[in-house]
Amino acid sequence: MTYLYGILADATLIAHLMFIAFVTLGGFLVWRWHWLAWAHIPAIGWAVAVEWLNLLCPLTPWEQHFRHLAGRAVYSGDFIDHYVRSLLYPSGLTRSLQMLLGAILIAINVAVYLRLWFLRRADSRP
Repeated sequence: MTYLYGILADATLIAHLMFIAFVTLGGFLVWRWHWLAWAHIPAIGWAVAVEWLNLLCPLTPWEQHFRHLAGRAVYSGDFIDHYVRSLLYPSGLTRSLQMLLGAILIAINVAVYLRLWFLRRADSRP
């Protein structure tokens, strides 16, 4: 049974990474598949809320729980702190910089969606 919990822990980790990739780059997928905006926009909202309000994503405790049940080491803190911060965030991350990163995420995606909107408007003109 511990093997199954290990698989669930790894699957949760992969889902978490995929969510982060979707939030970060999903606007470009929306250019190709417009219907993805219905999933991408709420995902951005959730990611920014987690970042700005210091919320804990529910995937983190699930992964930690599965790791524990599998007999693996459980890390303290959240997913971003453990796996991503050293890759994406500079050392000494301040609250102001964290807010700026959330704003940059919004700005990038607003630019992507505005470009898509303008392209679609131009295509629909006679």
